[in-house]
Amino acid sequence: MEFARTTEVVLRHLPPPPARVADIGGGPGRYTLWLAGQGYEVAHRDPVALHVEQVSAAARGGSGVDAAVGDARALDLGDRSVDAVLLLGPLYHLRRRADRLLALREAARVAVPGGPVFVSAISRWAPRLHGGLVERLGDRYPTIPAQLRRVERTGVLEPLFPASFAGYCHTPRGLRSEIRAAGLELVDLVSLEGIAFALSDLERRMADPASRELVLETARAVERVPELLGIGPHLLATARRPTAPG
Repeated sequence: MEFARTTEVVLRHLPPPPARVADIGGGPGRYTLWLAGQGYEVAHRDPVALHVEQVSAAARGGSGVDAAVGDARALDLGDRSVDAVLLLGPLYHLRRRADRLLALREAARVAVPGGPVFVSAISRWAPRLHGGLVERLGDRYPTIPAQLRRVERTGVLEPLFPASFAGYCHTPRGLRSEIRAAGLELVDLVSLEGIAFALSDLERRMADPASRELVLETARAVERVPELLGIGPHLLATARRPTAPG
């Protein structure tokens, strides 16, 4: 569901291939390989060497993928060197606002003027709605109530156990604010999944063409409703580097 909706939203603003796209914090390369399959040139950067090796191995024999270890806060890419930027993971792995702004400014720096920058964030209420209600993590982890209160107050998501996920969860207002503070223009902000995350049979529905379209169309119908923006697990902002004056 997240992948289907993310690619759908990205394609609304992505320039046509063979444009060069930077996939920053691209993990094991799901979006990099999707973009390459569409005919794009992709610069994949991730701080985890294993992820870079996985992308390089998957792209072997193909063209147009440049994968390397990199930090979203200090990219090795040149100014105005890419036509678009995907920032689909870094913001919810960076718990300090200063680090998130660095990542956003770096994305703006490497994009051409007017180039889109796609920014994904975890909703502030995802831990309660998805983790607490749907997954019932409180049944296994007695610290959940206190952690939910903390994340909803501060945005900081602490690990449930050693080496488990920890990160930052945005409100829609906070995400807008950080994008603008980094010097980017906000074009659009949508909720990706809406309430579909709560469906116990989501996997089955997504496997059936008619049911899949119903789920996706429902998500599209409410994606910009202000009161519902934070209800789904993920927010996706489309921003752009301002065009040069004159």
